[in-house]
Amino acid sequence: MAKRVLAWAGGLSTLAGLSVLAYASLWERNRFTLREVIVPVLPPGSEPIRILHLSDLHLLPHQKRKIAWIRRLGQLQPDFVVNTGDNVSSPKALPALARALEPLQGIPGVFVNGSNDFNGPGPVNPFQYFKDERPDSAITPLPVEAMWSLFREFGWRRAEEKRLRYTLRGSTIEVRGCGDAHINADYYPLVAGAVDEDVDLLLGVTHAPYRRVLDQMVADGAGLIIAGHTHGGQVCLPGGHALTTNCDLPSPQAKGLSMWTWGDNASFLHVSAGLGTSPYAPVRMCCPPEATLLTLTSRV
Repeated sequence: MAKRVLAWAGGLSTLAGLSVLAYASLWERNRFTLREVIVPVLPPGSEPIRILHLSDLHLLPHQKRKIAWIRRLGQLQPDFVVNTGDNVSSPKALPALARALEPLQGIPGVFVNGSNDFNGPGPVNPFQYFKDERPDSAITPLPVEAMWSLFREFGWRRAEEKRLRYTLRGSTIEVRGCGDAHINADYYPLVAGAVDEDVDLLLGVTHAPYRRVLDQMVADGAGLIIAGHTHGGQVCLPGGHALTTNCDLPSPQAKGLSMWTWGDNASFLHVSAGLGTSPYAPVRMCCPPEATLLTLTSRV
């Protein structure tokens, strides 16, 4: 009898595990979600500015559902687009990326790169993500220069180690970006410094929200910092509590809007949970894929 009970319990455990895996890989991974967030960072009396934040698409050519969902984001008609990297996971995915983002063409925007814009992912031990290190894996070069050309055709500018100015809805926005800190490609000191008096908002943009990058941007007076990379934790506990951020960002800030402080300064920080996963870890749990519409409003 005891053996039968143990066998029955083992069978139930296996069935439960398979059910969770099926949910995470077949349902939640494709439960694309648009989050809408209000960020009070503009001077009093300013007209609201709507920013669409895209990150970590990790697109593959066969992902028709994801492509169709991203295309519908064009209906939002944002004022500005921020793309924080890791766009494709295959050298053959660039036409799919062009189709997915086509409805956003002509809307001004900026982009920064993640490591998976340069090289595709390979098989890894998932426990390496808890060590805040880039897992060693076989990598495939990606057509990053062709992607840059595509984004330029859209009207988007590469923001890494640049100061870029925009006038949006009557407000002067300065964008300062930096490269991917996860592969030590961040050189923010090249663009660091005081903000000109006529700038209404300093917007920091980076792929991976490492503390050293965030601290420097906050020190310069950034009102808002936008990042990706974390996948929101990707596999989370109920309630969306992340187990890891794959960087040195505290896990409670793995996704969404929060505050980042350094010294006497503080900035809003928005981290996207992203729209994709590595093809070698195609699961999400308590952390659906997302894009975010950030509405910048006047400070109170």
